[in-house]
Amino acid sequence: MKALYHGKTTKFAKYVVVALVIAILAMLVQSAFASHEYEIAAFLTVALIVIAIVYLTEISIPFKFLIPGALFLFAFVIGPIVYTVVMSTFQYQTGNYISKPEAILKVQALGVAPDKAGTTFDVLVGRNSANEYAILASDILTRRYFISSSTSKTELFPVDVEVNSDGIAQKGTGFTPLSGEERLASDQEFAEIRFIYNEPFFIKLEGSSLGAVNQRILEYKSDRDVFVNLQSGDVYSDSGQGNYVNEADKEEILQPGWRSPIWFSHYIDLFTNDKVRKPLIGVFIWTIIFAALTVLTQFSLGLLLALAMDRKIHGRRIYRSIFILPYAMPSVMSILIWGGMFNTEFGAINNLFGTDIAWFQSAIFARVAVIVVNLWLGFPYFYLITSGALQAIPSELSEAASIDGASPRQIFSKITLPLLMQIVSPLLVASFAFNFNNFNLIYLLTGGGPSSPLDGDIAGATDILISYTYKIAFGTNVQNLGLASAISVIIFIIIASISLYGIRKSKVLDSFS
Repeated sequence: MKALYHGKTTKFAKYVVVALVIAILAMLVQSAFASHEYEIAAFLTVALIVIAIVYLTEISIPFKFLIPGALFLFAFVIGPIVYTVVMSTFQYQTGNYISKPEAILKVQALGVAPDKAGTTFDVLVGRNSANEYAILASDILTRRYFISSSTSKTELFPVDVEVNSDGIAQKGTGFTPLSGEERLASDQEFAEIRFIYNEPFFIKLEGSSLGAVNQRILEYKSDRDVFVNLQSGDVYSDSGQGNYVNEADKEEILQPGWRSPIWFSHYIDLFTNDKVRKPLIGVFIWTIIFAALTVLTQFSLGLLLALAMDRKIHGRRIYRSIFILPYAMPSVMSILIWGGMFNTEFGAINNLFGTDIAWFQSAIFARVAVIVVNLWLGFPYFYLITSGALQAIPSELSEAASIDGASPRQIFSKITLPLLMQIVSPLLVASFAFNFNNFNLIYLLTGGGPSSPLDGDIAGATDILISYTYKIAFGTNVQNLGLASAISVIIFIIIASISLYGIRKSKVLDSFS
């Protein structure tokens, strides 16, 4: 056996596994560079080098066990946290995804309009005598023909072209049509070319056989970093918020914008912008209430059942198995089943009690439904941990108190509950933190509603911070990822603070000092 672990076979297997991991990382590095994801490429490169050094040498035995955990910690915990913090300092939303140079090109491409007459030409795509992409344009009414590229325009006489039965030029002097395959391969390039016509007009292809005369409306002045409207004379300058804004009318902005660093503007908006602050405060208050009520009800019911099952009763094992069933079922399935049971017209709850309650259309009833469903999902967990904690409390303490004349209520309140709380306090704090971010329940059961999206409300009555953040990031037409990142950072700070405070107050770490 010793030879197996220290022999050549084991070393060979180790080298094969390490080589395979390094090869996979090298492939991912190449892919990341090709996708211009340089931060990911840098991390994978460092990981590759570290793995090669640690596992192909005898530099340190402990490192061989620490490196996998450390790499996953940086990749899936520290990395996302840092990325979220960085994104919270950017104007990063719908219309502001790309870089500034890309945005300038997009605005230039979109800043055009057809001429007043709506002039169009039948065109044939090909190359001119200078081997540039060009079009052979035909006006069948005036029998006018010309070759145009992005740099030049050449008028042709009718005798210089061959036309079909419709009068559309098929060949021309100094023009070579593209073959079908070449035309398909270059469609995208032709769509982006502005073919010369008469200043300030140009021809832009609409399809492969029609060219429309357009006029430039916006012109970019690179020396001043502004756009100028050639018709009205309006000037659009960089607002510092990721968009070009009309200097005469700040409400008028050019789209698209770009990702722009705005530093702490999102955090300032959380406290100063009424459109952000008011719904955020309401959602925050409900989140605290929801998490606290959830922990209180789940713990109370779990403890009550644990105390009941701590007594010798007939069929105790069967009851214990039944109590654990909700915990054994997938939570997604349970939530969806409860959602059907709360249905106003066909739900089992209204039918059972003979009521006609619109559970998910009323804010109060929707919140009650959320608490009830979460109680069903969570009480088995607290039943299990309190049952185990009760078994860990020495029975001699209760017996001694009973001999001294203490009543069962006094024994529970003065001995059992304090000792129990010392054991389960970290789990209560963890449960509070979990329910603070209990996205699945809210999203699957109520969708955060009821709400009034037609009135511009993003937050619903049952939205908690995490579901509200999701709606800001992905749930509306304007996906504000920067603001959602800022709220995520606030959530992280709140959860970390509550968790640390709860752990310190419970003094569960005193035994490790």
